[in-house]
This record gives sequence, structure tokens and C-alpha cells, in this order.
Amino acid sequence: MQKIVDFSKYSSIKIGPKVRINIVNQICDIPKDWLIIGGCNNTLLPPNPPPIAMLGEEFSFIKKDGDFLHVGAATSGGRVLSFARKNNLKGFEILQKLPGLIGGIVKMNAGLKEWEIGKIVKKVRTKSGWIERDKIGFKYRDSGIDELIFEVVFEAKSGFDEELFKMFKNLRENQPNEPSCGSCFKNPPNDFAGRLLEESGFRGKRIGNVAFSQKHANFLVNLGGGTYDEAVELIELAKDEVFKRFGVRLEEEILVVEKTMI
Repeated sequence: MQKIVDFSKYSSIKIGPKVRINIVNQICDIPKDWLIIGGCNNTLLPPNPPPIAMLGEEFSFIKKDGDFLHVGAATSGGRVLSFARKNNLKGFEILQKLPGLIGGIVKMNAGLKEWEIGKIVKKVRTKSGWIERDKIGFKYRDSGIDELIFEVVFEAKSGFDEELFKMFKNLRENQPNEPSCGSCFKNPPNDFAGRLLEESGFRGKRIGNVAFSQKHANFLVNLGGGTYDEAVELIELAKDEVFKRFGVRLEEEILVVEKTMI
């Protein structure tokens, strides 16, 4: 099954082509040259991307089974948060205003400060089968999983924390409102990418219609009509300048997809 998606509307940064993508409706092998996307919330697509696939509605579900919560990888984080709050399940507060689908959220071990989604994951299902938590290499903004995730099982313990929920809401309200991929760079050890960028003069730095936000220097934003090439040029400029000033090599938190040869 296929469908046409306009990524200038679908992606969170509102940059990308209008292309036909493949819809995966069952657990199966995925060609290695396919790009797998979810909500496209941390992905920068070029005008001529590789073949793209995404999970279908069959993988959008939530099922509680005793002390565990089974969630399809195509389920939105917001939907899981609503379910957890309604059913008094703790550990899901981190999903407040965290965009994306569960598969991608878990794969990149998304979070905020010291809170990460991986802390409540019990196991994940890929084409190879179930991977238990102790076999998953969760670390800062990474799970070590190199396969497509089809389903995630979470611990489902009682005690939804309303204060923590409010704290995450307040923290994320300080983020920019313009179309964005979220944090552009990972925080280097014992430092913050935003600080390095700001001190390197990148708060508000702009190339064409893409800029680092005036509100938060580590957010790459589309000011309207921004392009892939403008975004990549600005990202590379920032990396070079931060390395020149501080000797720190910033690593992208967003996925910058390279152009394919056509």
C-alpha cells in the first residue's frame, strides 16, 4: 500500500518534498535502502529523498495487560499520555508536549533533562522478535536499536504525577512556536548545546528563511518557506564555529537525511 505525503505540511519543520511513500501494515522485512519515518518530528528531508516507509494504522493501539501497557509503534505520544493520565499510570508524564510516535520516541530515547522514556520500557518488538530491556542499549538520546520498532511494552505502575506533568508542560512552553525539528544538537558531556551556540553568536542566526531561534539557540526553525539547503548550511556553519571556539564537535539530535543521486 502507498500514499502521497507532502512533507512541507506533514513534517514538524515544514520542509520536504511531496512524494509517494510505502505503508507497512504487517511485521515484515523492510528493504535496507528505505527510510523509515514516524511523525517526522525530528527529521530534515531533502528534495530527493530515498524511498520512504511508515507504519500503518494496524500499529496504532494501546492495550493494558495487568502490570504492562502494550503500545503500537504508530501510536502518538499524546494519545499514550492521555491514556496514562486517565488510568493513573506513572512514568508517562515525560510525554507532555513531546511530539512524535511511540516507535520513534523510544528509538531515540526521547526525554527532557534527566527524564527519559527508556526508563519505563519493558521490551520492544522488531522483525527479529522481542528485545528485553536488559538487551536494549538505552543511553542519552539513543536506544541502540537499529531495526524498525513495531510494538513497545511499558511498565504500567500506578501513580501518575500531576506536579511532574505540570513541570514538563511549563518547561516546554519555553520552546519556540515556529515550525521546528526540536533540539538540533545533542548536549555534549557536562555542557549544553544551547549555551555553546548562543556564545558562538547563533541565537537568531539566519540563512534565508531558516534560523536558530531567538527563544532557544538550539532550536532550528523555519521562518516560512525555508529550504533543506538553507538548513544544512546553517547546521554546518554552527558546528564549525562551535568547534573553532570551544573545540567541541556538536552532534545532531535531528536526523538530516542526505540527498539521493538522481
